Amino acid sequence: MNLSKTDAVNWLTTLDTASVDLLITDPPYESLEKHRKIGTTTRLKVSKSSSNQWFEIFPNSRFEELLQEIYRVLKKNAHFYLFCDQETMFVIKPIAEKVGFKFWKPIVWDKVCIGMGYHYRARHEYILFFEKGKRKLNDLSTPDILTYKRVYKGYPTEKPVDLLEVLVNQSSSEGDLVVDPFFGSGSTLIAANNLKREVKGNDISDAAHEYFEQRGKF
Repeated sequence: MNLSKTDAVNWLTTLDTASVDLLITDPPYESLEKHRKIGTTTRLKVSKSSSNQWFEIFPNSRFEELLQEIYRVLKKNAHFYLFCDQETMFVIKPIAEKVGFKFWKPIVWDKVCIGMGYHYRARHEYILFFEKGKRKLNDLSTPDILTYKRVYKGYPTEKPVDLLEVLVNQSSSEGDLVVDPFFGSGSTLIAANNLKREVKGNDISDAAHEYFEQRGKF
């Protein structure tokens, strides 16, 4: 396991070209901050009664440099998954296609339980599925709706490890290198390690590193 604590784009520039087999990530995108401010994601608020710490937002204006680096570090035939909401999906898709990725589809993560909000309250999140070159999924019978209960009382926006294991299983093999430049709670790293993949991760947040260390999964 190799962990770093710096700016995500700067960290990616230190990785060799075409050295990564699979990249899965969940950036702290701008719309999260907007929803937090108007109170539709109250679990993400910083408060004395909550152990959750808010994290530094990665601005939409930096997505092109991020996606260029992700494209560069991925091997010729590789997959890339990015978690986001419906607003950020429309920002990222054209930029990713501009730098060279093929966009396959948004995979839907069904969180089972309804979330906060006012207009048709969300119980899902999107996982954008991109491809560099051409690579087959390992199990072509897997549906595009993945149903796993959301994580309660964990790190902000924490993803279930078993959900990440589906993506790792689909798009890599044992011994492959899986990378996450915004590892957050560390679920991607844990899932990859569980499935005998090599792991490299980065997060600029002290809270992310502290939380991951507390999980003690390695």
